[in-house]
Amino acid sequence: MNSVSLDSYRDLASTLSPPAVSQYLATHDWQLETRDGEVREIWRLPGEHGLLGRIMLPLATDYADFPERFRDTLRALATIYDWDPAQLGERIAAARADLFFVRLDQEVADGTIPFRQAEATLDALLRMMKAAATTADDPTHSHRGRRSARVTEFLEDDIRLGHTQRGSFVFTVVSRLGDRGESAVSFPRKAMTTLATGLHSARQLAVHWDESALSDPGRRGLSASLVESLLELTQPEGLRALDLSFGWAAAEPPPVVDSSHIILDRNVMAGLPRVREVLVRNEEPPRRETLVGVVRTLNRDDSADDDQDVTSVVLAAHVGGRLRKVHVPLAGADYESAIRAHQNKRPMVVTGDLRFERGAWRLTGQITVDASFAR
Repeated sequence: MNSVSLDSYRDLASTLSPPAVSQYLATHDWQLETRDGEVREIWRLPGEHGLLGRIMLPLATDYADFPERFRDTLRALATIYDWDPAQLGERIAAARADLFFVRLDQEVADGTIPFRQAEATLDALLRMMKAAATTADDPTHSHRGRRSARVTEFLEDDIRLGHTQRGSFVFTVVSRLGDRGESAVSFPRKAMTTLATGLHSARQLAVHWDESALSDPGRRGLSASLVESLLELTQPEGLRALDLSFGWAAAEPPPVVDSSHIILDRNVMAGLPRVREVLVRNEEPPRRETLVGVVRTLNRDDSADDDQDVTSVVLAAHVGGRLRKVHVPLAGADYESAIRAHQNKRPMVVTGDLRFERGAWRLTGQITVDASFAR
């Protein structure tokens, strides 16, 4: 065994614990022969034609030779399974981690996807996990402003990105349950259960619309942020379907969910914008708002019935902490100010009634423009 391999097992041992290894063995066909108090366990792996392996798992971390014995056990397991240390670590960690698989069903002849699609997918997955954790923590949360420390801890410490799977492009999200030994359901499991519930609910509503089901969206794991993240994942034109599935860790009893496998084909995708719009209206009722943003698009429609131009702009501004495209109808001097702001690459300040309708953010009502920024 060379020094590099020894270092690898030393690093692996520092990230695992005997209870995690014991949990893995108990859920992967190993049989516990004996347990010597809190000192050690003897495990055996039976096979069709005889014994495949037998190991000693040290439990007493205060023994002087524990680090060496624990490394020996991990090395023996890797040899039995013919895995390298990294593979072994992932498999053992997964015994105390829920797995969320996101498969992009699209043409990937050379096994790759566009880099920007990968970036957008990861960004959408993070927002999806944040939305599910927020709802799990507080089903009545508005999904604006601060989240609790529990949600922050989950996002920063408990979720990880795993390796893609062979055969198709699959993103793997790992939600670690930890070694807390709690009798109650852990928050990471609660967040993942809420995610599975929300994804199933979104699919059901996209196919069979029932507005009454949105009277209590939090109970169904739903939020506008969750559905928006789904829509972002389905944007690529070549995407045939989005295949979402869960693998539940054996460390806790399996959750009660309607489905652990949700498929969103093109028919389902077509119904998601309606679900999103109603959720946004519930979470973001019309309100008077002053926006500071940059003019992205100038629009002029000269086909109006009264022979007058209908002019508007698309403003890139922050709404609820996220950068949004907001449609703003402007005319006369206000539209001229927008042109100057666009030409000079200066921000505009616009006040109106902000609402989400017809699939877009819009300013309506009496709109006022502070043109000073454009000059």
